[in-house]
Amino acid sequence: MNMSVHEPIGTPGKPWGGAEKAQWRSRQVRSRSYAEDVLGSIDGLRGRFDVEQYGELDYAPDGRYPLFAIRSRDWDDALPCVLVTGGVHGYETSGVRGALQFVDEHAADYAGRVNLLVAPCVSPWGYERIQRWNRDALDPNRSFRAGSPAGESAALMQLVAPLRGRFLVHVDLHETTDSDESEFRPALAARDGKAFEPGEIPDGFYLVDDTDNPQRAFQQAIIEAVAKVTHIAPADAKGEIIGSPVISPGVIEYALRPLGLCAGITGARYTTTTEVYPDSPRATPDQCNAAQVAAVRAAIDFALAQAASAPTGRV
Repeated sequence: MNMSVHEPIGTPGKPWGGAEKAQWRSRQVRSRSYAEDVLGSIDGLRGRFDVEQYGELDYAPDGRYPLFAIRSRDWDDALPCVLVTGGVHGYETSGVRGALQFVDEHAADYAGRVNLLVAPCVSPWGYERIQRWNRDALDPNRSFRAGSPAGESAALMQLVAPLRGRFLVHVDLHETTDSDESEFRPALAARDGKAFEPGEIPDGFYLVDDTDNPQRAFQQAIIEAVAKVTHIAPADAKGEIIGSPVISPGVIEYALRPLGLCAGITGARYTTTTEVYPDSPRATPDQCNAAQVAAVRAAIDFALAQAASAPTGRV
């Protein structure tokens, strides 16, 4: 899909100030309930898993948003840790639902093998408004760095910090949607006082590997598992997906930590960012959720298999 959309807020070529951000914020409409959709589902898991509140966002007058993570009940410090994150961009629905579905249906399969830590909805304000940014017009997934101005990112980093060095896997669940091109990228250009350059939305699932820690076999194992659930995005005419070279089928690379991306916060050997395409006529919401679940399972299974085959028990 190629389209050019002018973001009507602000003056072309001039970055937004406080007035423009307030105008943008006034246009964001609460369309669904974090308490009902997410916290209700988490409450239903409390009988089988430990649930902890790791922060709270005070977004008055919109309200306060408690942040919750789900942990393996029989946490064992001798085991490697796995982090699953969803809803870093609140509008990416299958990331949230996929994370919760994985816990409900499959987390028990890994009991005694890994410690699971799942943050299913990192950005609840954005979830309710089907929005990429937080209330301050900041992208949480460009804000995972020291002194982060985004409360969502800072809280998750604080949760993860005591476990850095112990993570084997981190899977960050995302979507690429048509609204990326029609709404969010034009808004980003307007906010930063730049010209909007139209791009192309790929039709299908893809992954983002880490430029500084590429794990090609790991990414391909996930692609093969997801291909059984939904279709994989092909490269465009330039051999790219969203402007980045395709390094193997359905896989591109980003520099995770320099860009402040969530998938760079753990120091895990095996990291990936999933990108589901929910607007495809070839995919249903259930397929999108299932693709996220398949990605998480394949990621953990691959890492555990590598650990088991390593002579020292390490990967």
